[in-house]
Amino acid sequence: HQPHYFRDMFLVALSFAYFAKALSGSYMKSTITQLERRFDIPSYLIGVIDGSFEIGNLLVIAFVSYFGAKLHRPKIIAVGCVLMSIGTFIIALPHFIIGRYEFETSVRWVVNSTLNPSPCAMGSPADLSQMTVKNSNLSMWIYVLLGNVLRGIGETPVQPLGISYIDDFATEENAALYVGCVQTISVVGPVFGYLLGSLCAKIYVDIGFVKMETITITPADARWVGAWWLGYLIAGVITLLSAIPFWFLPRSLPMSGPRGPEKCTPEQTSFIKDSPLLKHKYPADDNTTFIEMAKDFFPTLRTLLGHPVYLIYLCVTIIQLNSLIGMVTYKPKYIEQHFRQSASKANFLMGVINIPAVALGMFSGGLLMKRLKLNIMGAARFAFGTSLIGYFLSLFFFTMSCENAKVAGVTVDTVSYDKHSLLTACNSDCLCSASDWDPVCGENDVTYVSPCLAGCTGSTGSGKNTVFSNCSCVGVAGNFTASTGQCPHTDDCDRMFPYFLALSVITSFIISLGGTPGYMFLIRCIKPQLKSLALGFHALATRTLAGIPAPIYFGAIIDTTCLKWGQKRCGGIGACRIYNTTAYRIAYLGLTLSLRTISFIICIPGFILLSRQLKSEERNGIHGALANGGTELEALRKEEFVTSNSDQSQQTSDNSTDRETRL
Repeated sequence: HQPHYFRDMFLVALSFAYFAKALSGSYMKSTITQLERRFDIPSYLIGVIDGSFEIGNLLVIAFVSYFGAKLHRPKIIAVGCVLMSIGTFIIALPHFIIGRYEFETSVRWVVNSTLNPSPCAMGSPADLSQMTVKNSNLSMWIYVLLGNVLRGIGETPVQPLGISYIDDFATEENAALYVGCVQTISVVGPVFGYLLGSLCAKIYVDIGFVKMETITITPADARWVGAWWLGYLIAGVITLLSAIPFWFLPRSLPMSGPRGPEKCTPEQTSFIKDSPLLKHKYPADDNTTFIEMAKDFFPTLRTLLGHPVYLIYLCVTIIQLNSLIGMVTYKPKYIEQHFRQSASKANFLMGVINIPAVALGMFSGGLLMKRLKLNIMGAARFAFGTSLIGYFLSLFFFTMSCENAKVAGVTVDTVSYDKHSLLTACNSDCLCSASDWDPVCGENDVTYVSPCLAGCTGSTGSGKNTVFSNCSCVGVAGNFTASTGQCPHTDDCDRMFPYFLALSVITSFIISLGGTPGYMFLIRCIKPQLKSLALGFHALATRTLAGIPAPIYFGAIIDTTCLKWGQKRCGGIGACRIYNTTAYRIAYLGLTLSLRTISFIICIPGFILLSRQLKSEERNGIHGALANGGTELEALRKEEFVTSNSDQSQQTSDNSTDRETRL
């Protein structure tokens, strides 16, 4: 029973490792806006950080896949999990080095004070002493990048070595079941990752170091940073725990079922070892040298890339994945910016609604494929059809628009006719900094970039309850007030948001229906002996050409729609404070859908080539059958001829009747 014990232990351990890596990966995506604000960096840099995971993966994947199979696989997986957890801890490290998070604000937390400083500092030069406050967060994001690269390196052995280990000890029927179980559990990971992201985004970044009542901003504020580091510590601990069981597993397990060598006599064992059935089970025992394998590699790769259907499939999936990865990476940010939801709510909705819809879609796709008994052409049509329906449904996202927030001098004109002028006649007496972002909401339902720019000369109350008075820009008379924070958004967003969520779930489900048939198509469209290379090359190409660049250029295009950048204390632009929502929507959705449009155009020659390939295979099959049938027919004829001759010599008289009988 010991092999069964080890087998079950390995399956549980591998499932847990899959869960841990999926959790930390999705948590990374959920902290995007938090990291942007904390390190004062634009979106494209977040894209670089996000893509660095794939870079780490690519650095070692060839070594791990080749040498890993020859070594102690469970121990290599354990080392990978330990590296992943170290990488995750390194990501959280800057929080403990960087010092407190400071944001620009003119609201003071003063208890029992009768004297509140005037936001509009008249006559005196602006206080520049603040500008020299420590700029230690200048390049702290480098730690996040390096930690993510290390996470990518650590994640590499988990899948190839884990799956090959399962394949070694399981019969073919069971292997599929075991792999299915592991994959299913890995779907649960992102749900918990986003939920953890939602929880941490609600907690203030410096929790435990500052008194919470002194914090003058809310989670809905563009300056709010959640406890992003806390989730990385939790994910790191979970990943570290997942490494433990792998240290206690044997190098290899005997095969279950009647084929297992442990149940045979020595003679049978030697026979089984040489049988072709086990050839693919123990590639490590093969005696081919590395040089021989290398010589064989390039001709095989040339054959693979000379396969037109595979090449088109590769192009289509790379483009589709660019669209998908870019969209998923910035979806929580889109929900936050466009529908003005908090980061916590955006992450919660991704985890509870979107991810389960995708998982259900992939599962249902596999089920439908089995039920409909789809052949290769059927699988291709199914995957294409679901993608096309999802594409047409996605077009409706363009209609789900929210108006820009009314921000004086940024999105709306106030007194001045120059659209982008923050400094106008009403605040010309104040010495305001145009680079600050410290929004207040005027009585006229317009947001002002700061109380100084609203022309406010007095303030009462403290903390979040501060009210600024005598704001000359809010009303002509000058006796108008403004309260802290941006003005609450209009109703059109709240009305539209549930429709956006419903459509998002439906499209996610429909598009992911084609995931499994699409993958099966990849396996079936090429010769069996090229299968492993085809899968490996596909994974490599999609990681290099989609996983790494997509978050970077999506981020760069989103950056172009920024209306007001935060300023770093040491100079230079920081994180974006407010976006042009219309431009953001068109850029984000337009890029996603234009990539999909290109992929559909490439599909057309793909279908033509595929039908030709299938026809030629069918023709070859018929020719083969005819050739076989022809030899059989010839043999029959010879036999018949011999019989008829003997018949003639014996019965010449009954010639005609004999011929009739034979006919």
